[in-house]
Amino acid sequence: MSNQFKLDKNDGVAVLAFDRPEKRNPLNEGSLAELYDHLMALRDDNEVRALVLTGSGNTFCAGADLSHMKGVTDEAERVRLFSSVPARRRQLVRRTMELLVNLELPTVAAVNGFAVGGGWFLVLACDFRIAVEGAEFWMPEIDLGVPGPREPERRLREEVGVARAKEIILTCRHFKSAELYQWGLVNRVVKKAELMPAAMELARYLASRKRAAMIQAKAQLNGFTLD
Repeated sequence: MSNQFKLDKNDGVAVLAFDRPEKRNPLNEGSLAELYDHLMALRDDNEVRALVLTGSGNTFCAGADLSHMKGVTDEAERVRLFSSVPARRRQLVRRTMELLVNLELPTVAAVNGFAVGGGWFLVLACDFRIAVEGAEFWMPEIDLGVPGPREPERRLREEVGVARAKEIILTCRHFKSAELYQWGLVNRVVKKAELMPAAMELARYLASRKRAAMIQAKAQLNGFTLD
């Protein structure tokens, strides 16, 4: 593993945190592969009964690693660089999202700051979302000249409807946690100091429920698999 995450386990709850705060916790081939490996290991860990996914620093996840575009101001070149995502990274995004959505463990996203692009999709892939006051969410793909992945966008559409999904995806507007709470995309909005206590309280409660029934109910509620 590339050590871009920090993992703690206690009382049946795993806390998995992006751990590159100096880079705003980006998604790249290394972090996606490591996230997938962690999720696979947690899936098979009989002692873990719930998962909290969060970020270190003031960012949950800044989405795609755009360090290779630093200093590039020409719009056509920026679009070319952003759209030339290797097939391996696209495959990693797809399979990691699929694994997180269908994980038998109940999952809680503890959103401590920005959740951008693929970072927001990771939040949407979790069963519960708790966000700090003032956390910001946005989808920058249209501004970058390339539409986002199909299946996560379909999940967003199913959660908030076509009109609001279009507003999120086509405008690239920044949304605050309070607005998304009103839309039903965030379960709770809390003060920063309350984020992890609230997420852990919920995760411990979920971990205490009857496992077999939890697994069946979650699968039925999800109702689809990313392709």
